[in-house]
Amino acid sequence: MIPTLEWTDAGVRFLDQTKLPLEEIYVTATSYQDVATIIRDMIVRGAPAIGVSAAMGVALGVERSKATTLDALTSEVETMCDVLGKTRPTAVNLFWAIERMRLLYLALLKEAGITVDKIKTALIKEAQTMYDEDIAACKAMGKFGAALLPKEGTVLTHCNAGALATCGYGTALGVIRAAVEAGSKIDVLADETRPYLQGARLTAWELLHDGIKTTVLCDNMSGSLMRQGRIQAVIVGADRIAANGDVANKIGTYSVAVLAKEHGIPFYVAAPWSTIDLATETGDGIPIEQRDAREVTHSNGKQMTPDGCGIENPAFDVTPAKYVTAIVTERGVLRAPYAESMQAMLELQTETANA
Repeated sequence: MIPTLEWTDAGVRFLDQTKLPLEEIYVTATSYQDVATIIRDMIVRGAPAIGVSAAMGVALGVERSKATTLDALTSEVETMCDVLGKTRPTAVNLFWAIERMRLLYLALLKEAGITVDKIKTALIKEAQTMYDEDIAACKAMGKFGAALLPKEGTVLTHCNAGALATCGYGTALGVIRAAVEAGSKIDVLADETRPYLQGARLTAWELLHDGIKTTVLCDNMSGSLMRQGRIQAVIVGADRIAANGDVANKIGTYSVAVLAKEHGIPFYVAAPWSTIDLATETGDGIPIEQRDAREVTHSNGKQMTPDGCGIENPAFDVTPAKYVTAIVTERGVLRAPYAESMQAMLELQTETANA
């Protein structure tokens, strides 16, 4: 399994995704500030991985804290949560993970005889639990989603929603992996995904590691191949899913979804339940991160555009629910109308937990 991130005695160890595919380099964060920088600079990326990284950032910050009183530690924890929460605004998993750690911390404060050392141990354990849960969720998504893909054919994906975007196995790529493991004969087309090239650099790298045939496409090629009948399904990940099923994912996803709809090709989204933001009614309420213009103007350090031209660099776009054939989660497959299917799945989960 690709070691995207892991907790170690030295700190939180990350595979530096900015160096792939040519170099496999690891960096170790020794403070929560380091983790925040690693998230912001996309050394680690992908909504599920960002969430667990933030949780480990809180745990690391608490572990390395010099606070000797609970009041002093509480103030530091609030600062940690604030700093980590300002790194990437679109991926809701970031805020879900931070809030989970914060609420655990507040609950621990109410326990009789609680100490700083006991809190440190509990928060580290919680972050590691979230790591394990993410891998289990990806494998569950894989089993649910594999049945949706063709037994033989070509699947298009956009950006990277694989092991590199999670703690292991992947969401969209996890579905592809599970289908291949079940005997399906699938070839993958990976959009290069400008301007950061997550498809060309990351998706192709990790699928080739697994021996899955992968071809990289420029972002403007998929429509032509769909028209030729060369694509049988599309599957992507997500950074936030609104309560009505609108999906925020890497910029360019919306265009792929519209093309798939026009050509009668199923368009699937794979994401853990933590990516569903029931508090956001529609995609219009999802904040879209704007990134540095240099990601567009330069490639491998070389300037590609003339001085003085304007640059747009939104990191994500929103695909309306009407273009989404199904959403695969670790709890099962959601279908339209998504508000109703989400509520039904939420109620079923609650009943199961209370049984």
